[in-house]
Amino acid sequence: MALLNKLYSPNMKVLNKDELQIAEEVLLKHLPKSFKVYGILYGINRNKPSTLDVVVDTWPDFKVIICRPDPKNKHALEFRKKVIIYSMDEQILMKMLTEENAIDWSTLFCIGGFDVSHVPMLKEMSSEREVNNRCFVKVHLLYLPASTHLLTPAANSELESRISSLNLSHVDLVNKTWKFGGNKQGYRNIKNLIGNFPSCCITDGQGQPVSWILVYDYCAMGMLYTLPEHRGKGYAKVLVSSMAKKLHTEGYPVYCFIEEENEVSYKLFRNLGFIEDPAYRAAWFEFNF
Repeated sequence: MALLNKLYSPNMKVLNKDELQIAEEVLLKHLPKSFKVYGILYGINRNKPSTLDVVVDTWPDFKVIICRPDPKNKHALEFRKKVIIYSMDEQILMKMLTEENAIDWSTLFCIGGFDVSHVPMLKEMSSEREVNNRCFVKVHLLYLPASTHLLTPAANSELESRISSLNLSHVDLVNKTWKFGGNKQGYRNIKNLIGNFPSCCITDGQGQPVSWILVYDYCAMGMLYTLPEHRGKGYAKVLVSSMAKKLHTEGYPVYCFIEEENEVSYKLFRNLGFIEDPAYRAAWFEFNF
């Protein structure tokens, strides 16, 4: 442990509450590439539960900011270990991930929503440590810069009357249908999201959700899903539009990640006015799987 402590840079800093507020303001100037870390800080700064701590290379003029599992948080092990990175300097990022031990390479963890330009570096670092890795998804980053960009679909009054929010009785349903759910960890994750972040759903005649969308803890829209027997009715358009309006009204960032092969969702969001930086792609990487 003493040896590891010597490797830590005296400049690398865990941000406190006041510094997190300042960092959020800085990241706002670097959108859209900083969206995911910005979203994490946006939630933390509004007292949303989090199992992460946030470190920077230097303060206050940082070039790299990393959100990582907080070893002091007793709930951290209940959720998938995730690391979120925004970097303006890859050399500094490499130094933080190697010499300064900014993350724990010995356990299963995921780096999600990072710039794909960092892929060669992460692969090289993994190889040096004999840590296996895989890229399990590449995504488009789509966002709505202002509410005036939103192209609202028509919805009759009957459908509008069936729009509501999810509640904790719906956790099991969402977990069973989520691509990355279906287990206890997924259940805990979805319970946290429904209990603490905005959600939208369309209900049937018995008040049960048949289509829904959630907001992740990094404030991106996601888990958009419609039960197969209720598809083809335009529910997804109505939900995305309703959620975007809700998020704008409450001050949240309005963005999402769409998997590259998911052309249907990509066209859906683009047709509703979401835009992207065509030169930017993000990815999810898993290590020690």
